[in-house]
Amino acid sequence: MEFRAFNYGANAVCFKKNERKYGMICSWATQVDYDKIVMLLGAQSVTGKNISKGDIIGVSVLSTMQADVMDTLGSNHSDEVDKFENLNYTLMDSAILINDASVNMVVEVIDVLHLAGIEEDNLVYGLIKSYTQSDAAMLAIR
Repeated sequence: MEFRAFNYGANAVCFKKNERKYGMICSWATQVDYDKIVMLLGAQSVTGKNISKGDIIGVSVLSTMQADVMDTLGSNHSDEVDKFENLNYTLMDSAILINDASVNMVVEVIDVLHLAGIEEDNLVYGLIKSYTQSDAAMLAIR
């Protein structure tokens, strides 16, 4: 797809569930209210397939200095390799937050929707339970 209507960011979606760590990069994410976000996770994503209503997940908006984190989380599938082996992160309950990110959010999944035209994908609707923000510039995917 060549058309780009927005500046897509590098957002790490990470959590621990059933003793396994899941992580991916989601560029199709946005804030839809002061305390709500939506993210579209592709059907091929193992991380997306394992997110359920009620889960507590971490969403980290990566900084411009974290292209290596984007590459690590954006490669392979979470059920094939340990993506977190060499990453600097903090575990808060089941939410995995990437240290030194521009923004770190602990998010409760309100719902996972499957809309017409994107039925196979997972549209995650979440409530921001807490967040921290730094002055670091946000990383954009080019």
